[in-house]
Amino acid sequence: MSDQSKVLSKDELEAALRKIGAERYHSLHPFHKLLHGGELNKFQVQAWALNRYCYQAAIPRKDAAFMARCTERELRREWIHRIQDHDGDGVEEEGGIERWLALTTGLGINPEMVISTEKALPATRFAVEAYVDYVQKGTMVRAVASSLTELFAPKIHEERISGMLENYDFIDESVMKYFRRRLKQAPRDANFALKYVLEHATTAALQKDALDALTFKCNVLWSQLDALYLAYYSPAMIPPGAFREEDAN
Repeated sequence: MSDQSKVLSKDELEAALRKIGAERYHSLHPFHKLLHGGELNKFQVQAWALNRYCYQAAIPRKDAAFMARCTERELRREWIHRIQDHDGDGVEEEGGIERWLALTTGLGINPEMVISTEKALPATRFAVEAYVDYVQKGTMVRAVASSLTELFAPKIHEERISGMLENYDFIDESVMKYFRRRLKQAPRDANFALKYVLEHATTAALQKDALDALTFKCNVLWSQLDALYLAYYSPAMIPPGAFREEDAN
């Protein structure tokens, strides 16, 4: 915010948060547009899915770290379902990680390779671990606000589903179930997190925490696509040890 000494109203704070998403969310990234527009080959889509797994697998770790430092019982009760959303219950409920592995397996990548994350780009791993570390520090408002990219997620999931099904003959409905499930999960989670931030960010400092946290999270997502664009699109500069075409065969 331009005047960090001013306490924003709830409406002003929400507008400022949404402005960050409108300007910084990774739906604006060139690699995202290439992916959804059918401009990538199968290997490039494989590289995206393999690298993105690092982020998906880190989400329940991030949420567990969040809960470990949360002293509000009601907040823990609300937040705990996020872990199960991604991890599943191991019996009946399939989690988001399993649904993402269905995508990478459907793309022809060995699941053991994906789970190991050994072939992921260094920048991907650094960005993901920076996010986990970020949530373990600072105020709870900051930790909650960092999840508010989910406010903008449904639109990108809709684009991903329609764009990839329409533009790639190696993509079918069976590998889209992660994104279809998130169409319902993300709004629920985002609405709770937004309400929490608006109610608890009552000082200029806490409001700055919230705005900085959402900016940071947008940067985490953006930097992952920067790395993919540089390594796999133009110019192709795949670092040593990272995923290559022969790894998918």
